[in-house]
Amino acid sequence: MIRRIAPLRDFLRRESSSGVLLLIAAILGLVAANTPIADSYFKFLEIDFKVDWGGIFLEMTILKVINYGLMTIFFFVVGLEIKREVTSGHLSKLRQAAAPFFAAIGGMAIPAVIYLAIAGDAAPEGWAIPVATDIALAVGLLALMGSTVTQGLKAFLLALAVIDDIGAILIIALVYSSGVIFSWLLAGVLAVIVTLALQRLKVMKIYVYIFVGALLWYSLYKAGLHPTLAGVIMGILAPAAPIEDKNWSDSEDGQVTIVEKLEARFHGLSTFFVVPIFAFANAGVELSSRALNDAINSPIAWGIVAGLVLGKPIGVFATAKLAAKVKLAELPEGGRGVKLFATGSTAGIGFTVAIFIAKLAFEAGPNQDLAVTAVIFGSLISGLIAVALFRIVKR
Repeated sequence: MIRRIAPLRDFLRRESSSGVLLLIAAILGLVAANTPIADSYFKFLEIDFKVDWGGIFLEMTILKVINYGLMTIFFFVVGLEIKREVTSGHLSKLRQAAAPFFAAIGGMAIPAVIYLAIAGDAAPEGWAIPVATDIALAVGLLALMGSTVTQGLKAFLLALAVIDDIGAILIIALVYSSGVIFSWLLAGVLAVIVTLALQRLKVMKIYVYIFVGALLWYSLYKAGLHPTLAGVIMGILAPAAPIEDKNWSDSEDGQVTIVEKLEARFHGLSTFFVVPIFAFANAGVELSSRALNDAINSPIAWGIVAGLVLGKPIGVFATAKLAAKVKLAELPEGGRGVKLFATGSTAGIGFTVAIFIAKLAFEAGPNQDLAVTAVIFGSLISGLIAVALFRIVKR
């Protein structure tokens, strides 16, 4: 039986579908954290276990297994999508990539500046939280808007979100990693060299690369870098070369690449399993009147909400328009004026990656809970503003 794929269409469809599951999982996490089962919920996430075998030693909680282990699969798919977009997608041609590139830079810089202006004195380490865009929820929202959103705008947002992910990955690597132990970093470099050597030898067995990727993950973990970066690295290293496999067919260009095949295999696991589990485990914060009052009076919360709700659309809109005005980029079809600003508001749905960065920026405690709460409300407000603007344009 031939498996027919259309990489861009399939990616957008899965992300749109998983957005609903992601919301349900986040709501369940909030319910669990604010009902009589809250103690059991948090105790389960803090269950501790050790692995001590063959020179490998790990000590992690269930929450860390999710955030450090399962999320590596999520970032592997992100790496694959970056590779596909750069080699054959919307980032492969300079003219197509220019507008989302400038929009993404503005959409990361302005939220960070707004956060630092509001909360820089209280907690400057949280500046990167509002720079992120959640592809699943953002793409899902545009899909709900139907014909109001052109294909050009959808492609623009997808490319913007991919560039956004690259920025988030660099921030995680450079800002939120602890002091580097160079002996283990060298071990990680050797794992990368082994991966490239296996490719030159045309080794095609997935389990071999899973084993090498696991060694890379452990090396980065011991080196003090965030181990989920191993997923990104392995995704980007995946070859974009076409393969001859009679069981696979690409309906977009007739040629299936290794990156596209891997993405087709792992994307569903990431979007329908890993991300919902992450949302359930990390969205569980207290929403009592006291907690909400603390959030209302917290510069951290206001900095994150303002960064997502105001910074994202202003940054995306202003830099994209400026780049078009000076002839450095061309705005997407149907992406001028209010629709472009509404797309910027859609990019303000930070959620998954924003919560992930919040967990890195702050230690477990009040500030972390404030940050996660602010991400949830900021993302919700951004989504509602985007829907309202698209509906106004439609009328």
